[in-house]
Amino acid sequence: MQLNKLEHKIISFDDLSRLKEEFKLENKQSVFTNGCFDLIHLGHIDYLMKARQLGNVLIVGVNTDDSVRRLEKGVSRPIKDENQRLMILAAFQFVDFVMLFDDDTPLRLIKELEPSILVKGGDYSVTQKDPDQQDYIVGSNEMIMLGNRVEVIPFVSGYSTSILEQKIIEAHK
Repeated sequence: MQLNKLEHKIISFDDLSRLKEEFKLENKQSVFTNGCFDLIHLGHIDYLMKARQLGNVLIVGVNTDDSVRRLEKGVSRPIKDENQRLMILAAFQFVDFVMLFDDDTPLRLIKELEPSILVKGGDYSVTQKDPDQQDYIVGSNEMIMLGNRVEVIPFVSGYSTSILEQKIIEAHK
């Protein structure tokens, strides 16, 4: 199997400091986003492609199975285990690095990496400054204080993991 060709894209927390320095030396704009990426659909692909177009390097933080369960996405979630989700994302040519994180939020990763651009999807707000609000982008206040950008990429209408999950449930009734 040729999956081992993707392993160079899988990084750990310990790699972030080194990568941050490399990106600075090479004058690269790093883009960071995160999520569960459980059932990949057109919305995910559009989102990740647009995120990558904002800079030179796209790093994707992927929730571990345990952190997905803590997010209470549903009793059947995650559907794919963390290793499958990592490898699927690593297979995309527009994703440069992927990594697992087990924290409830990616704040620790964001603080360590200090990406040039922090990106989230359309259900978040760049203007929300209150971390207690649902549409707050974790790490946005820290990125703005550093003078870095925070961007929201609108959803592709009609595509979501929830919609896909519902279709699967309906098909098996």
